[in-house]
Parts: sequence; structure tokens; C-alpha cells
Amino acid sequence: PLSFSAAELVRAAPGPIQPYLRLMRLHQPAGTWLLFLPCTWSIGLAAEPGAFPDWRMLALFGAGAVLMRGAGCTINDMWDRDYDRQVARTASRPLAAGDISTFQSFVFLGGQLSLALCVLLCLNYYSIILGAASLSLVITYPLMKRITYWPQLVLGLTFNWGALLGWSAIRGSCEWSVCLPLYFAGVMWTLVYDTIYAHQDKRDDIMIGVKSTALRFKEDTKQWLSGFSLAMILSLCVAGMNCNQTFPYYSAVAAVGAHLVHQIYTLDIDKPEDCWKKFASNSTVGVLLFTGIVLGNL
Repeated sequence: PLSFSAAELVRAAPGPIQPYLRLMRLHQPAGTWLLFLPCTWSIGLAAEPGAFPDWRMLALFGAGAVLMRGAGCTINDMWDRDYDRQVARTASRPLAAGDISTFQSFVFLGGQLSLALCVLLCLNYYSIILGAASLSLVITYPLMKRITYWPQLVLGLTFNWGALLGWSAIRGSCEWSVCLPLYFAGVMWTLVYDTIYAHQDKRDDIMIGVKSTALRFKEDTKQWLSGFSLAMILSLCVAGMNCNQTFPYYSAVAAVGAHLVHQIYTLDIDKPEDCWKKFASNSTVGVLLFTGIVLGNL
């Protein structure tokens, strides 16, 4: 049967380019959505009352999300190729499996970053500087798992940069009373979904000496995730109040809260397949909020 899933498209690609598509995780689009969705929130909140979000800007940020998520995965695999060989879930990644060389991945990274720069240069000067400032986080994040039990916090700071950049791309600068609460909410959200994700690999991580919030929280994970979720919801309310959002927005925030409660309540941290399912469901959280922002504006 004809299939249009990302994984099927990668498998249908010519053999020589498949390792590069897998290196940038094109076959696993959940991470790209999680990078893109905070951008959509910010672009949506920055739209004029009664207007739809700028679709051209959404498309531009979508392309940027694919490229920067791919670049981040390439950097991550270059740093972690020796670790990845020791973890069952990651041993088949192209660098760890030897499908491509470190030099080839470095050249490929240069190509992705060059294209991402072209996207960034389509924005205003304020946004170009703000976007460029995130590159240090993209490069250093993969190192954090070696030195701290909080690499998920650094990932949150990296993955939610679009919550700042989307607004500035529309308005020319950041309205910090809106952008900072939105950014903080995104960071809390990342701590929720990436802690869940990290529980998939905790046994391997212990053996190879890699740190994560999953290992830090252990059996107290659900209490921590509940605290992060509450902080996210409160921050979204603050952001909404500071830009005069309306009833549909707060209805969506309530739906997001209900989704997170269900995730945490039903989560089994000792079943990797359940952790993956809960992690992947977070794209629904982001789409719910974006829908509420659009309807709230209208």
C-alpha cells in the first residue's frame, strides 16, 4: 500500500543518501514538530487581533526547524558516536554503525547550517542576531549529559528559542512580558517530554555513565513532571494575559493541562515503548495550544 509517512519516504530514497536523511532524523519527525511548535505559538501570539498568523513566516520557520533539528542531531551524533554504539536503541544510527564517516557528517553539517543561515537572513536584523545567539546552545547541548543530570534543561533552553524568535520576526523586537513567560513555559514542557524520553535509555545510561533527569528523579519522576506541568500552565496564562488573549486561548491551555495530567498519570517509566508513546504525543499538546492561539486572535 502507498504510504506517505516520513519513515517510508526515507526508505524510498536512493541508498547513498539514506544515511544522511537518518542522521538528520528525517524518519522521526516528532522532534522537528517539538522544535517548530513553540515558533508557531510565538508567531500566532504576535499576529494582529482578528488576523490569522503569517503563513509565509510559518513556512519559513518550518523549513528552519527541519534544518536546525537536523543540524542538532548531526552535532549530537558526532559527539556521541562512541556512546551510541553501546546503547541498543541508538547503535544503528549512521555514525555509530559506520554508514558514514565523521568527515562526511561534518561536511553535511556545514551544508545544513548554510541553508539554515539562508533562512535566518530572510528575517529582520534583530531576529538575525537573536537567532544566531542560539547556535552556542545547539553546539554545547550534547556535552551536557556528560557533566550534569540536567541536560534536559539545556535542551529546553535550546528547543524553545523559537518562542522568542517568532515574535521578533513579526514585530521587529521581543515583547518580553509575553515572550519570556512563553519561553519559560516551553522550557518546562521540554523538561516534561524529554525526561519521559530519557527513561527509555536509563539502564544503558547508567552503564556508560551518561546523566539525565530520568536518573536524577528516579521514582519521583511523576512528582517532578507534575511540578513542571503546573509551571508551564501558569506561564502560559501569564503570557496570554500580557497580550490580551481571549477565551479560546485559555480553553486550549486547559486542554493542554488535561493532556499533561493524562500523560503523567498513565506513564509507566519502566516500559520504553510507553515512554516513546507518551513522548510522541506531545506534538498534540503543541497543536492544541496553537489552535487556541489562532482562535483566540480571531
